[in-house]
Amino acid sequence: MTVLLIEQNANMALKIADLAYVLETGNITMSGTGAELLANEKIKEAYLGKHR
Repeated sequence: MTVLLIEQNANMALKIADLAYVLETGNITMSGTGAELLANEKIKEAYLGKHR
């Protein structure tokens, strides 16, 4: 079964996702498992509120 989840809370969505895509201006810019994207520094800074 496939479920498409569109969620503003990226942290929550990535915690439950088996596979996730990051869209920017309508283009897929990153993809991977939820765990991979949660560990990605670019994702942390841009979407999860981690500051340098």
